[in-house]
Amino acid sequence: MNQDWQAFLTARGAAVGDDGAARFDTAPADADCALTDLSHLGLIAVGGPEATDFLQGQVSNDVRELSDTHTQLSSHCSPKGRMLANFRLLRLGESLFLLLPRSQMEGLLKRLRMFMLRRNASIDDASDALVCCGVIGACADEVLAARLGSLPQGDNDMVRAGDAALIRVAGPVPRYLFIGPAADARALWAEATAAGASEANPDLWALHDIRAGIPTVVPETADAFVPQMVNMQLIDGVSFHKGCYTGQEVVARMQYLGKLKRRMYIAEVDTDTAPKPGDVLSAPGSKSEQGPGRIVDARASAPGHWELLVVAEVAAAEGDGLQLGDDGPLLSLRAPAYGFGDAA
Repeated sequence: MNQDWQAFLTARGAAVGDDGAARFDTAPADADCALTDLSHLGLIAVGGPEATDFLQGQVSNDVRELSDTHTQLSSHCSPKGRMLANFRLLRLGESLFLLLPRSQMEGLLKRLRMFMLRRNASIDDASDALVCCGVIGACADEVLAARLGSLPQGDNDMVRAGDAALIRVAGPVPRYLFIGPAADARALWAEATAAGASEANPDLWALHDIRAGIPTVVPETADAFVPQMVNMQLIDGVSFHKGCYTGQEVVARMQYLGKLKRRMYIAEVDTDTAPKPGDVLSAPGSKSEQGPGRIVDARASAPGHWELLVVAEVAAAEGDGLQLGDDGPLLSLRAPAYGFGDAA
């Protein structure tokens, strides 16, 4: 975490968690308007004259479509087409940035550097150079517009003001991702709380990702899913016209020649045992050696009540018998708000 930013948050009563993000003892589990520290996310900076060409051969989306006003979701896959990491891609000045969980940084940095070869480009960990925080709800819109000049209107759109950026993130309520210098983040945080925003924990941001149907790959789920299994093609996370990248052949084959047998659903369940990413689900009659499904993410929205993203066999999901573990409670499933496209 940026040291200036950490000092600011700890002075407001926050404690830094094991993942590097600040948490508040009095934070609400849910809130209509809230601020969340996102220091558990890290930034990889890719710069140099060949930065775009280099990333174009490594990620699932078309890097050439990035601009000063547009960001995108993307992923880096294994040669077998399974996601080793996914992230938000953005362009700030002359550099490209990948925003992803810090727990995924070391592995992705190592792989990207392995593919760098003689490219005229550089890859650096820029996690502590800029601050990331989230704004959920509309009560801080005036504060954001005053600081950034305007608000991004569409999902994945971005506005810039100096070294700061504000990105509109998909979801059932207005949501913005701020990336910028610590001084700007401190001013934004103070002004937004004065306008009525609650100081919330990063779990609330993750809960809204779940509600929006946006997956995050973590170490427990790395190398588990082809992008289409977690609906990446439905949320501007895959380009099928960009050309070759690591794992592209498998991803394209599934899109054009295969039948998607697993997809990602939003789920809810009541349990006193916390569901975790990577946990295997069960279903009567499933004969899959991989199990009928796995948890992508899970967060509590009330005591004993959990909202989840799960990748499940379509047959098991439609059979209405998917459950936690071997004998846990049944999940209630629904399609994400963006639907399943032509595959539905």
